[in-house]
Amino acid sequence: MVGADSMVNILNFVPTVQGMEWIILLVVIIVVLFGAKKLPELARSIGKAKGEYEKGLAEAELEVKRMKEKLKESADITKTSTEAEAGKTGGATEEAGEGELQRLIKIAKELGIETEGKSEAELKEEIAKAMLR
Repeated sequence: MVGADSMVNILNFVPTVQGMEWIILLVVIIVVLFGAKKLPELARSIGKAKGEYEKGLAEAELEVKRMKEKLKESADITKTSTEAEAGKTGGATEEAGEGELQRLIKIAKELGIETEGKSEAELKEEIAKAMLR
């Protein structure tokens, strides 16, 4: 059993270890825990995990880019339809509004949003939420 004095000596040693000594200490601990034969296998698995992480990160960035493009496209469509509505009067304006609703429904379906029984404002809100995810 370790006495109280030897425990204090061990604890006094830890604060004096600095810089490169920590790295050497960690390498020794890793070799003791895993063994010299397991280190290449451990390094390979860490490399694979890092590769998978970077691949997932790249896929996520690509998905965000696609969503931004869809959002920009829907904004352009809305802007175009708004400009078209400004040039029309009466029943023609209602038809343009229906066209916008159809575009919103199409975008919502592409994003996997349920469209049944929802108003135009509700669809716009849910599309905006889906784009931010």
